[in-house]
Amino acid sequence: MNPPKNRENSITRYYIAEENLAGRVKERKADYDLMAAVMICLGKEEDSATDLLKLLNVLLSTETGSQDKCQILEEDFHIRMTQTLEREVSLMCNLSKGVEEKGIQKGIQKGLNKGITAMILTLKELQISSDIILEQIREKFDLTEETAKIYLKKVN
Repeated sequence: MNPPKNRENSITRYYIAEENLAGRVKERKADYDLMAAVMICLGKEEDSATDLLKLLNVLLSTETGSQDKCQILEEDFHIRMTQTLEREVSLMCNLSKGVEEKGIQKGIQKGLNKGITAMILTLKELQISSDIILEQIREKFDLTEETAKIYLKKVN
């Protein structure tokens, strides 16, 4: 979804090809060309060179709401919106929002863990007693006594 600038709005296919480095063996393509990978790198919708890329940019956009997506699909791509299709677009939008929210919460928790650990280590370097460290992290981070003890134990 966030490729480097030089890859934005591109579709690239990678596949297996036969190359004889020694000898002259010739296989049927169907015997070795059994796998292909397609990499789709999206960018800004307005910079999309093909209708397929524009469509994917609209559908997978995290900034565009489901009603706007349905309107764009109908007006720009002439896709007739049924209740079922509108529900599917809405579900897809809610799913991406859920994934984004989960990622944000994970990041907040990770930052909180690092902050608590850094504070404990700093207080330990200052030779502050464990009881005072527990009280400090409980107050600063609004933790229960059990949770504060778990953090202290992890750092020890």
